[in-house]
Amino acid sequence: MNRSNAQYQALTDGAGLLDFSDRTKIELTGTDRATFLHNFCTNDVSQLAPGAGCEAFLTDVQGKIVAHVFVFCGESSLVLDAVASQAAKIAEHLDCYLIREDVQIDDRTEDWGELFLSGAEAPEVLRKLGNQDLPTEPLSYSPLCHTPLRYKDMQITDQAAAMVRSVGLSGENGFFIQCQRRAVAALTDSLLAAGATLCEAEAFDMARIEAGTPLFGHDITDANLPQEVDRNEQTISFTKGCYLGQETIARIDALGHVNQTLCGVRFQGQVVPEIGTELMLDDKKVGRVTSATYSPRLAAPLALAYVRRGHNAVGAALASPIGAAEVIQLPL
Repeated sequence: MNRSNAQYQALTDGAGLLDFSDRTKIELTGTDRATFLHNFCTNDVSQLAPGAGCEAFLTDVQGKIVAHVFVFCGESSLVLDAVASQAAKIAEHLDCYLIREDVQIDDRTEDWGELFLSGAEAPEVLRKLGNQDLPTEPLSYSPLCHTPLRYKDMQITDQAAAMVRSVGLSGENGFFIQCQRRAVAALTDSLLAAGATLCEAEAFDMARIEAGTPLFGHDITDANLPQEVDRNEQTISFTKGCYLGQETIARIDALGHVNQTLCGVRFQGQVVPEIGTELMLDDKKVGRVTSATYSPRLAAPLALAYVRRGHNAVGAALASPIGAAEVIQLPL
């Protein structure tokens, strides 16, 4: 078994660990934080209670995606978690609409570290550190989405920003572990001593693509409309009322379709397609690969790809420069 496959096994069947400290982390405080954010994202932030979380898109006036975020509700703040290098973009987008509301927008990316622990044994590894009551509902309106990290070896001064957040990403039992930056190295050592396996990005891609999890900057850009990503159930409330970009999103919902959607695509053979590989049907381009990996579960190359309407149903047969392909259902 090669190194990537062994790490993939850790991320799915064991307890795989990655350092996600470069992910964007923005904290909103102030009495108007929930109603303010509610007006600029696709999901129903107003219904989040402390301990709950949701996935959402920030959208512009045309309904295009500005950012893909995870929102976590605390007692006195909302935390937005997104891919790396998005802090300035997200903060500037929100700040330009901030007028008289009591909201403070603070970039915590350099203050807070973040680890990602995933796999069937991840809960037991966390319990060995001291957490007996773990979050059980990934990105859920249930107040069981995130809880304080009870790390018996962490200094009291480091405890305030220490949280365990259930997020999925690579299947079941995926957790963000947020802590002070200065605590990351010690926390990593403790997790490894408790049975976790340090993993790399290639193995994470194997697991997250099998889970159908898109990443902004790879599978989502600011040219996309939310419904094109095909995560409506996770990211969009169609009953929350007005917000920036809502008119476009509601019109698409009324029409019943977009011109393309993000799909899982399985390839024959053993060659993993390059990013940008075109998908064809009858010599016409009908799709484009955005992320790709070798899937251990399928024993075949697997990609996320935008495929045009009429050719994106599960089971649809496609062609590519590296051979035949088929649209499949994700997560596996």
